[in-house]
Amino acid sequence: MLSSFNRTVRGLVLAGAALAAAAFAGPALAQSKVAVITPYLAQPGTQFYVEAFQAVAKEKGWDVNVIDTSGDVAAVISRIEDVVNQGVDAIVINVDPAQVTAGLQSAKNANIPVVGMDAGSDPLLATNVTSDGVAMAETTATYVVDRIGAKGNVVMFVFDAFPPVQIRGAKADEIFAANADIKVLDRITPDVSDGGIADSRAKMEAVLAANPASGSISAVWAAWDQPALGALQAIEAAGRQGEGIVITGIDANPQAREEVAKGGNLEATVAQDFTGIGTAAAEAVAKLLAGETIADPVIFVPTKLVTKENAAN
Repeated sequence: MLSSFNRTVRGLVLAGAALAAAAFAGPALAQSKVAVITPYLAQPGTQFYVEAFQAVAKEKGWDVNVIDTSGDVAAVISRIEDVVNQGVDAIVINVDPAQVTAGLQSAKNANIPVVGMDAGSDPLLATNVTSDGVAMAETTATYVVDRIGAKGNVVMFVFDAFPPVQIRGAKADEIFAANADIKVLDRITPDVSDGGIADSRAKMEAVLAANPASGSISAVWAAWDQPALGALQAIEAAGRQGEGIVITGIDANPQAREEVAKGGNLEATVAQDFTGIGTAAAEAVAKLLAGETIADPVIFVPTKLVTKENAAN
């Protein structure tokens, strides 16, 4: 009788312990769901920091859904609303937040935090992880001014629809305008649906055809590497690489680094730490999932100038 009673009590204790353990472990083992939404996955830089984000997410056991709207910014709104309805725990965007306010508001209404990954600052974002676009543009625009002796015609490739790139163009505008003997020959916004190289090449070919004289173009300043590479292709195809046209980009993607290392017209770019951006964005999400707040509306990740001397590093 006593033995039977003891076995019964022991069984109840063990069952209770198992239930308690399950209750304790349940939330800890629950897989956090995170959506990453961008219209710019065709861009190498975006690919790199999305991959870095995914690597950290894998370590943390998150379920990550990467959504590419293939250049369609407006579609980002409905994709945000979709994942809000699906009950994700956090959202990461790589798009101008001012253009997707309706989607961000739906996330706020559902108490779902949103982090910008090389996006733009906005009250509806918990934070934005990015590079210092003003500093990068100042570095490359100043490089151009110095290389051409503060005199000559410059072609600019910009993309004002995306804040991280828009502020680069604005800073370069300011620097070139401060030099009376520099003229901005053309300010071009290329089609980026395929990454931007092909359309940048076509548009640069048109500029070259309109300015056929040797020395009529002193430099090409590009707000990111794809237009710089497209301009380089156009200049080489036209046989005008010997004119000393200086080209600069921003991002230091592998193709651009390779061209800079050759010592040709593409002389400089700025290396963003794409892995650092993706990693820092993931760490920001981790803090938010843990119930923490992030004080800084912008988190800057360091950059560096890349020239022929350090392109191989």
